Amino acid sequence: MPAEAEHYAKNMETMIGAIKPETAAVLDRALSGQDITSEEAVVLFGTEGQEYNAMVMVADDLRKRTVGDIVTYVVNRNINFTNVCIKRCGFCAFSRDFREEEGYLLPVEEIIRRAKEAWDYGATEVCIQAGLPPKMEGDLYIRLCEAINREVPDMHIHGFSPEEVLYGSIRSESTIKAYLTELKAAGVGSLPGTSAEVLDQDLRDQISPGRITVDQWTEVITTAHELGIPTTSTVMFGYLETATQLAKHLELIRGIQQQTGGITEFVPLSFVHTEAPMFMKGLVRDVRPGPSGMDVIKMHAISRIMLNNWIPNIQASWVKEGPRMSQLLLTAGVNDLGGTLINESISTAAGAQHGQLMRPVEFRQMIRQAGRIPAERYTTYRTRRVFSDTDQELDPLDLVGDNVEEVFGSYDRLVKLDTYRFEHPTKPSATV
Repeated sequence: MPAEAEHYAKNMETMIGAIKPETAAVLDRALSGQDITSEEAVVLFGTEGQEYNAMVMVADDLRKRTVGDIVTYVVNRNINFTNVCIKRCGFCAFSRDFREEEGYLLPVEEIIRRAKEAWDYGATEVCIQAGLPPKMEGDLYIRLCEAINREVPDMHIHGFSPEEVLYGSIRSESTIKAYLTELKAAGVGSLPGTSAEVLDQDLRDQISPGRITVDQWTEVITTAHELGIPTTSTVMFGYLETATQLAKHLELIRGIQQQTGGITEFVPLSFVHTEAPMFMKGLVRDVRPGPSGMDVIKMHAISRIMLNNWIPNIQASWVKEGPRMSQLLLTAGVNDLGGTLINESISTAAGAQHGQLMRPVEFRQMIRQAGRIPAERYTTYRTRRVFSDTDQELDPLDLVGDNVEEVFGSYDRLVKLDTYRFEHPTKPSATV
């Protein structure tokens, strides 16, 4: 063992030896390569002071053992093609009722244009998620994928949340398996594992009644894996949930991965309360205004500790957390910083303050400043290129000036345009 590593190990051993035996036992189990239980995770959520410091150190050590010092990102573009939705989730400030003036629907041609533009700027992925428009044609998602795949065949389509897959299957009167099979044939390469705002049914019924259930979410995800479609996994936290609910969520995610092996990453997502209806309008009692900084670090560190043996990639969402906190999270078990995004609508609508584009050179700078090695990846974590300390090559996205909204548009501009105004399908003038 190199002298530096030996010194680090001794420091960690000393720190763990100085904390409560119960917490020390949990951390020792993790360091020995064992899976910790949800009950043990609850213990970690309660740590403070030296115990907290020891936990973060253990998370960082597990990260280093499992994935090394490389930190990844992907060059991608979000295409949130409509904000009109039949659901009224208490945390969502993005969706609009079809009767509202700010409802929009991008036509297929505009979606293709955005995908082509993203490819020209070096993107390897488009992430497609949106609201659930009323009376949607059942094959809409399939036609969108076919169109993108036809025009930009090498672009990876990371598309459609479990909620959207469920809606598409209902509207097309098909099973979830049959619908996913069609999506895969149309070009879907992976699914975002969103609509997972803590997989506890009682909690979900409070904040988003009528939303996809835990069982339905699990069915979509496991069926996708069965068909060879990988997915991500997520959790939204910082509103009403308990430590036990978070621990059980992680346990459920881990159980799915043990069964299928189809999850590529886990992404904790801080609740942004600024425009959230359940907070602003008091629709749900006792909602917290998002997590504290300590909560954010704990969530990422415990995710690493609990999932490390099964899901090697823990991602920090720079849109939710901001660049500084995301950089700090690299010392708490995180090894990925997500994507460039280019267009970000859902978090922006909720009041997130951290912009719609992260240039590749900015990712590389953040990573290097943290003492790590930057690398660009593909969606499923295959490495595209690793950058040396001396590599100063600029990507096409790096050359975009400060006029990002003028170049790519923005959510604020989009909802004000008459060009893409949503029209209810029952109207004779409506087109899809």
